Amino acid sequence: MPCLNLSTNVSLEGVDTSSILKEATSTVAKLIGKPEAYVMIVLKGSVPIAFGGTEQLAAYGELLSIGGLTPDVNKKLSAAISAILETKLSVPKSRFFLKFYDTKASSNLCLLIAFFLIV
Repeated sequence: MPCLNLSTNVSLEGVDTSSILKEATSTVAKLIGKPEAYVMIVLKGSVPIAFGGTEQLAAYGELLSIGGLTPDVNKKLSAAISAILETKLSVPKSRFFLKFYDTKASSNLCLLIAFFLIV
C-alpha cells in the first residue's frame, strides 16, 4: 500500500483539497504501478516549515511503498508531485523535498501487528 504524506506551510483553508488528493492518488498509482484502491495520500497544511533558512512557501513529503520505487520512478514522482503542489498550492518546485522509502512486506506486517496489539 503506497502512502504519500505531504506537509506544507500553506494554509489549506479554502483550498480544494479533494482535487489535490485525487490527482496525487492517480499519479502515485500510475507511476508505481499499483491500483488506486491501494494508494493513501495524507495532506497537512499550516505546518511550520523553514526551508533554506526562510519560511516562504514550502512542502515536504514522504512516500512509503512496498516495491515499485526505483531511481527512475522516484525522479518521475518528484517531478509530478512537485508540479501538483506548484499548480494547486503555489509551492515552487525548488522548495519541495520528497523522501522515498521502499520497504519489504514483512517489515510492514510487523508494524501492522504491533499497531493492532497496542490499540
